[in-house]
Amino acid sequence: MSCDFLALALPGVQKLSPYVPGKPVDELARELNLDPAGIVKLASNENPLGPSPKALAAIQNELAELTRYPDGNGFVLKEALARHYNLNLEQITLGNGSNDILEMVAHAWLGPGLNAVFSAHAFAVYPIATQAVGAQGKVVPAKDWGHDLEALLAAIDDHTRVVFIANPNNPTGTWFGPQALEQFLQQVPSRVLVVLDEAYIEYAEGDELPDGMQFLAAYPNLLVSRTFSKAYGLAALRVGYAASSPEIAAVLNRVRQPFNVNSLALAAATAALEDVDYLQRSRQANTAGMQQLEVGLKALGLSWIPSRGNFIAVDFGRDAAPINQALLHQGVIVRPVAGYAMPSFLRVSIGTEQENARFLQALHEVLSQ
Repeated sequence: MSCDFLALALPGVQKLSPYVPGKPVDELARELNLDPAGIVKLASNENPLGPSPKALAAIQNELAELTRYPDGNGFVLKEALARHYNLNLEQITLGNGSNDILEMVAHAWLGPGLNAVFSAHAFAVYPIATQAVGAQGKVVPAKDWGHDLEALLAAIDDHTRVVFIANPNNPTGTWFGPQALEQFLQQVPSRVLVVLDEAYIEYAEGDELPDGMQFLAAYPNLLVSRTFSKAYGLAALRVGYAASSPEIAAVLNRVRQPFNVNSLALAAATAALEDVDYLQRSRQANTAGMQQLEVGLKALGLSWIPSRGNFIAVDFGRDAAPINQALLHQGVIVRPVAGYAMPSFLRVSIGTEQENARFLQALHEVLSQ
């Protein structure tokens, strides 16, 4: 006799849907009998430049040690991060991608009877991590597709333990400035942990966006989460990190899985962090690609949400699912965001100049049909 294991799961888990990643190239090739070499993937906010040569060299140097467990404390990478941001080693927590950091936060501070506050149209892992431990996710309506920080403050109650905010936000690309963040942090109760998700912060230029690291000393309840998956081009290796007070980091290490970051990821991330030229090329390519897409979308009569990430959310003014399906048949993979309550949008990652041009041409053909 079979058992209904879904019915035995936590109520919050029962209500969840599995996270749906961007469709892999090989999967689309199999489904539609397409040549993988001709498929363009602009669905997962990946760095189109390929990894840093220094990261590749660091990986090569580690290959002979694959029979050994990685350094469970990640000392070398943590030391490099501490030096890079002028922090203490005890302030750094490493994660298997920044998603791992979000999961640690949920396991450490959330549970039945407690809640986390976050915005509508925010990263899907916030509700997943929250509900998976039996806590309530309090979703606050967005303002112009972005975070309404005043409304987020108003949603905090006696049972709130965590507030998740993203800057820039995925999938909308919206952002808030330093003054807005300062005012927000000043008003959040000290017992509430503020998780500032800065997965795309390296694409920001100038002082338009706040640097969360600069606020850590003044706000002991702040945790800044970042990743090497985007601007540093190491998405496949899954390495992220948190910067916080030593007290918060000590709690996270109580729930962190042993050896959660592998040796190749530790070595590659350490090397990538020092590759200033690569990071600058990533920014330049992203800025040029964003301009290319905006010009092309304008020529097609489309609108979009201004973005400070490495992606852009395009509004088609109608159900975007058929458009997405037609693009797939053209060999172009973008990201539907109906699951984020944005059914008329498709999120498009910034690719190379050739990939962006291919997307725009395919989109022109689809919209002309």
